[in-house]
Amino acid sequence: MVNFTILAGGFSVPGLISTYVFNNDTNTLSIAAQSLSGDDPSWIALHPQDPNVLYSVNEIQTIGNLQSFTINNDTSLSLIDTVSTQGVGPTFTNPLSTGEVSAMNFGSPNCSFISTDPSDPLHFIPTNSSVVAFPIPEGGKSNPHMSLEYNDEVLVADLGADKIWRIGKNDPSGNGSFTVQGQIDRDPGSGPRRLAIYNDILFVVSETTSTLTAQRIPAGPNGTTSSLLANISTFPADALPGSKFAAAELLISTPTERFPNPLIYVSNRNIGSTIDPKGDTIAIFEFVNGTTLTLSTPEFNNTVTNAKRMKRVSRSSTLRRNNISSESSTSNSEGAGYSFNLLAQVPTGLQQIRSMTLGRVDNGGDAYIVAGATTTGGVSILERVDGGRNLTLLANNQDVQNRTSFVFLPSS
Repeated sequence: MVNFTILAGGFSVPGLISTYVFNNDTNTLSIAAQSLSGDDPSWIALHPQDPNVLYSVNEIQTIGNLQSFTINNDTSLSLIDTVSTQGVGPTFTNPLSTGEVSAMNFGSPNCSFISTDPSDPLHFIPTNSSVVAFPIPEGGKSNPHMSLEYNDEVLVADLGADKIWRIGKNDPSGNGSFTVQGQIDRDPGSGPRRLAIYNDILFVVSETTSTLTAQRIPAGPNGTTSSLLANISTFPADALPGSKFAAAELLISTPTERFPNPLIYVSNRNIGSTIDPKGDTIAIFEFVNGTTLTLSTPEFNNTVTNAKRMKRVSRSSTLRRNNISSESSTSNSEGAGYSFNLLAQVPTGLQQIRSMTLGRVDNGGDAYIVAGATTTGGVSILERVDGGRNLTLLANNQDVQNRTSFVFLPSS
């Protein structure tokens, strides 16, 4: 038996960050603590080196904030520092390897990279921080939604501008200010929302078109285009009339002995007038090149000697939730042979899944996904079954609604 501790931010005034405990012996999910924060702590992120430090944005529709917390021994939080993000409605934050913490100001055409004290990441240094304005034409839209650090640049998904901004420091030594170096163009009206990179391939979930795409990353620092390797719709084929989907979250699992094949999980949000009582779905995909998984990493069978060998896809599994046949995407000539295969559309009972998170590999938590409803349904724990190719609901808690971001804590 393992107790997994999960922190959850969300929309609430006054602001609250919830501490949940999931017991995988009894399959129960309970609230262990409620910690005060600034209003609407919609996105939270753990410091990558110090598991006792948490960051949160306050997604308020005036100038937003970034906050830091220490995680106490009882898993409650204590607020330490607050700083302005210099923009409206920040939706996302992520600590960088360079010591700054990002804040994506969805309601402004800018984002912030806020410095922290090198000896104490709980304290911000606003005077050393950068506010990056995006080069939007007059009257144009910009809604930055996510940042992703990759090598020596930060990629920012701009849902309004239909671009992925490429941001780097203007000093080759890495000591300068952040600035826009270029962009990766996306289809007009697609609304790029979430990014992930695996084996140097960029995966993008676009909200407006509810699509998942894969492409090679254009040469930095200012390459703008590369042909898509694969492109597929994420929303369920059996959606009720009146449904309107806006894809939200993107996860790629880490290969382990128990889950050797990395799989892609995308949350669908039905924002239409018709509410499906089964709730919104999580779509599960594999990314393949012909009959081999292109995301595969070394085999975990000791008899395998070729660490780069691709793992052949088994089509024999029976999908537990929806008895559907796998659907495939198409690719252009550059991506000939690459495709996404849809493995399952799993209804969750949750309405509008803005965020979901895989558990940690180091304590076996990657067997589970935590997902939350932005409107109704609370928070649920789903178990990855059939090697991660399907999900089974294990636990649900509806004590607090509108949980929109999650962090699994390391085991004590």
